[in-house]
Amino acid sequence: MVKKLKNLYIFLVFLFLYAPIIFLMIFSFNNSKLKTTWSGFTLKWYEELFKNEEILSSFSNTIIIAILATLVATALGTMAAIGIYYMKNWKKSLVLNVNYIPVLNPDIVTAVSVMVLFRLVSMENGFITVLLSHIMFTTPYVVLTILPKLKQMSKSLPEAAMDLGATPFYTFRKIIIPEIKTGIISGAVLAFTLSLDDFVVSYFTTGNGFNTLSVTVYSMARRGINPAINALSTLMFLAILILLFIVYKTSKDPEDEKNL
Repeated sequence: MVKKLKNLYIFLVFLFLYAPIIFLMIFSFNNSKLKTTWSGFTLKWYEELFKNEEILSSFSNTIIIAILATLVATALGTMAAIGIYYMKNWKKSLVLNVNYIPVLNPDIVTAVSVMVLFRLVSMENGFITVLLSHIMFTTPYVVLTILPKLKQMSKSLPEAAMDLGATPFYTFRKIIIPEIKTGIISGAVLAFTLSLDDFVVSYFTTGNGFNTLSVTVYSMARRGINPAINALSTLMFLAILILLFIVYKTSKDPEDEKNL
């Protein structure tokens, strides 16, 4: 009885979490534009999606920004995490707390802050401002994802490598990076999804005809959501699901597999 209640509870939690996505995916195949009326199966919204230049342009902008922001944030976050890990005493605590601020800060505060900063340095809103702002808010998450892996790594490993004559760069490349590889991959995936998902920061930093998908969808919502957005959201959800599955398979600990 207790086991059945636990299963029911888990089912209800997952139903609550995924019901909106399931609803959206089902109605991406709805022949009607109305979200409350099912009038037959169709693929016309998927066909329309690949003909809608506004959506495709915004989508390509979003993907380009997400990929570039992920690459830069992952590189910066990895180096910052290693630097923080080898810090001592109060300096380590201070830098860690400073790193937490962008994570805990409300999005609206971060968005307004970067917008004011860009105006102070006379930067016009567009591709560069969106990219820089995405790097700013995703890097702290990468740091927090890699730090636990560094704590799991034995400090004697890099020291032993350098005692045996390895250079710091060789030690970094051959010892540290393989040890924290799963943390780096997880951080990169997190940065990519955060960038892909962002609306508030993008809204305040975009301009000059450069729009991300979230900003375009927001603009469309004022004049009625195009059902092609449902089709795009379905494809993006499936793509993220496949990406997470690949990350799960590549980052799985061999020791855990043996214990199963």
